[in-house]
Amino acid sequence: MNDTTGALPPCPECSGTYTYESGALLVCPECGHEWAPADTESGAPAGDTSIRDAVGNVLADGDTVTVVRTLKVKGSPTGIKAGTKVRNIRLVDGVDGHDIDCKVDGFGSMQLKSSVVKKA
Repeated sequence: MNDTTGALPPCPECSGTYTYESGALLVCPECGHEWAPADTESGAPAGDTSIRDAVGNVLADGDTVTVVRTLKVKGSPTGIKAGTKVRNIRLVDGVDGHDIDCKVDGFGSMQLKSSVVKKA
């Protein structure tokens, strides 16, 4: 067995230091996150939690975004049309990838995915 104390990077999710190798992956026993060692060596810093829009721009609280495709809304006969501007967004840790909390004119308060908006 190789002595790899200190050689393995910390977990990119929780910064846990007790990572171990499991085949080709690294595993964090504290949070259960699994990742490939090449992921931490890429250009993105470990633990980069920035939320990006559909084209890769970093989003921040208070930004104005534009919806890039028409979205269906439950309980509404019409959806949110592509090109609709949404002002003063708030970034949240939502459910199922919905990481933007906002108010859309004509629909009210809702959560959107960052993959369907573009920074205005």
